[in-house]
Amino acid sequence: MRHFKMKFASTKFLRTLGPVALFSLVLGGPWTGELAAQKAAKKKTTTEPPTVFGTVRPAETRPEIAIPADHPLAPAIETARRGRAALRSVRDYTTTFSKRELLAGRVKSQSMEMKFREQPFSVYFNFRGGAEAGREVLYVEGQNGNKLLVHEDGVKAIAGTIPFAPTHPTVMAENRYPITKVGISHMLETVIAQWEGETKYGEVDVKFYPDASLGNVSCIAYESTHPTPRREFRFHLTRLYFDKQTNYPIRVEQYDWPSGGAKEPPLVEEYTYSNLRVNVGLSDADFDRRNRSYRF
Repeated sequence: MRHFKMKFASTKFLRTLGPVALFSLVLGGPWTGELAAQKAAKKKTTTEPPTVFGTVRPAETRPEIAIPADHPLAPAIETARRGRAALRSVRDYTTTFSKRELLAGRVKSQSMEMKFREQPFSVYFNFRGGAEAGREVLYVEGQNGNKLLVHEDGVKAIAGTIPFAPTHPTVMAENRYPITKVGISHMLETVIAQWEGETKYGEVDVKFYPDASLGNVSCIAYESTHPTPRREFRFHLTRLYFDKQTNYPIRVEQYDWPSGGAKEPPLVEEYTYSNLRVNVGLSDADFDRRNRSYRF
């Protein structure tokens, strides 16, 4: 490994490093900047991006906005609100969560097996494929100091389990949004809030796809497009997919305006929930770092 100058480190030396510094030595990629990131975090407070998965109040705390029946977005919002109603009975689920995000000018793809519970807000990830394969992440609101726990696989596992604040710069180097904003309900609520806000303006073209599909799942999809960049519009194009059978929203795609002569809009973010199984009865053990099937 090129990051090591020595062939062997004594146990005493490893103890003096501490888990975070050791984690930085062992791992490649964005995790290597942990010590520098800690210093930077003391000087600057991390804020969440104000786009999808930004701060959005839960549906039960937001008054439902009256939408003009003749507005192009009205059918899309009506369908999204039906999806919201369908999700009210969902207490937990397992799914394959896939995401593509524009980070530092490049689109990064990741896929992970996910367990999710609404109350208390709980998330477990097991990464599949790529450089992060085998990584486990656990977050439970109100536990573990309200930090997410990260454990790598292979030689990287020597660092052990490392706690991070959800918005720590090291974590955000690989994510557009913190883990506290993950989940189907939050994905839907942010799109509803986006579309409701956009009903104050015109300049939107809406398309309906009654026979869309994602893998072997039959879907319907709504697509909204704004022709001209304006501060009122966060994205050029938004596409939201719903499972025809359940009304659950299972994918959102967000694109920026084309530039530099490009014909196709560049992807900003895409989040997909596939192989979805709801109300499977996830328990505290599924979100316990001491679970013997985990490696925290």
